[in-house]
Amino acid sequence: MTQTIPIPLWLLLLILAFAVTSFLSNFLFPSVRWFFRRRIERWVARLNERLDRPIDIFKLAARQDRIARLAYDPQVLAAVTEHANAQGIPASVAFQEARHYAREIVPGFSTTLYFGVMITLAKWLTRQLYHVRFGRMDHVLAGVEPDATVVFVMNHRSNMDYVLVTWLVANRASISYAVGEWARIWPFSRFIRALGAYFIRRGSKNTLYRKVLARYVQMTTAEGITQAIFPEGGLSLDGRVGQAKLGLLSYIMAGFDPAGRDVVFVPVGLAYDRVLEDTVLLKAAAQGARRFGVNPLRVLVKAVLAVVRVVTGRYRRFGTAAAAFGAPLSLRAYLAEVPDGAAEGLGVRMMQAIERVVPVVPVGLVAAALMEGPADRADLLGTLSRLSRRLEARGAELKLAPDGLQATLDEGLSTLITRRIVTADLQPVAAKRGLLQFYAAPVQQRLGL
Repeated sequence: MTQTIPIPLWLLLLILAFAVTSFLSNFLFPSVRWFFRRRIERWVARLNERLDRPIDIFKLAARQDRIARLAYDPQVLAAVTEHANAQGIPASVAFQEARHYAREIVPGFSTTLYFGVMITLAKWLTRQLYHVRFGRMDHVLAGVEPDATVVFVMNHRSNMDYVLVTWLVANRASISYAVGEWARIWPFSRFIRALGAYFIRRGSKNTLYRKVLARYVQMTTAEGITQAIFPEGGLSLDGRVGQAKLGLLSYIMAGFDPAGRDVVFVPVGLAYDRVLEDTVLLKAAAQGARRFGVNPLRVLVKAVLAVVRVVTGRYRRFGTAAAAFGAPLSLRAYLAEVPDGAAEGLGVRMMQAIERVVPVVPVGLVAAALMEGPADRADLLGTLSRLSRRLEARGAELKLAPDGLQATLDEGLSTLITRRIVTADLQPVAAKRGLLQFYAAPVQQRLGL
């Protein structure tokens, strides 16, 4: 027992590595995790005191626990049995498929990353790119029941929507976003999942997947987690607010209990003087398919050039980014008004509410004026005055230059001329007329054109 056994150095190092790993994982790591967990819990408790919508315990639960809770949900297990019978496969195989979907959907929310990093980053990035103009939403949420689940429903104008809205509600709640498959790309997927976003496969026809997704949405809604969804299901290709895709709405309605926690939809309208993806969206619209051919190298080059302009003092913001909030829509009140109300009716009402609060920004108003025909600056100023009066009569949200219509005209023309959408003598460039129409579209839609 005491004899010496010679072993190679590499084997000794390997044994020591296994021993150290075993010690850390079984003795040290649990204590460290417990220490930091207690500190995080106290920090979250203090954070919840200033949030209008406190972070729910379900959102703070370990991700593996939430995956297990979703995978073993009775309705999911029933769907697993049906799927196994329909496909002629063992139930264990179908269950593993359901568990895979659960792992794909369930996020891993990090309060430190969300409130410590993302909010600061969202504010910095938005201010670097735009002049931000938005209305206060205190009065909007004032009449909402404290325990109601708030769901922000928005038009999808740009991928900057996620960043802008995250900032707008930073002091009121943490938002769980529904994001498309584009966000599953590594390494963005880990970052986005840590912010509480959950991935959805848009257009998937797999019945088992749809049931797992439906139950996740219903469970988070029942737990009171604040959410944000884009009912259009994708970026607007023509600049207008489109029709609602009913997937997530139908899931929420199917799991809603009128006697329990209410669900309140808050319409949010978003607008930009420049949509970063505008040329890509127009190309997709021309092709008639949602295929966005984005060249990562080209994006990287543009980002580097932007940094160079910032360093050299030649950087110019892209104009205005604006947001406005509409009157909340209670699901309980809607169903009391329309007892047999289907998701289609709710979707129509919701999109109308969003359309009413999409803000009018300088470039959009100037573009709408230019679409009426060639004009000089004096004529354009008169057209802007006439359009703004019509918009005000319709209750539109005007987020224009604080110094008046002349400053609004200057802001809008500056952006359009710099991008060569309009010439210096105020003539629309024929090759870029589609872009001019893209920015005029929200204003025209608000005017009923």
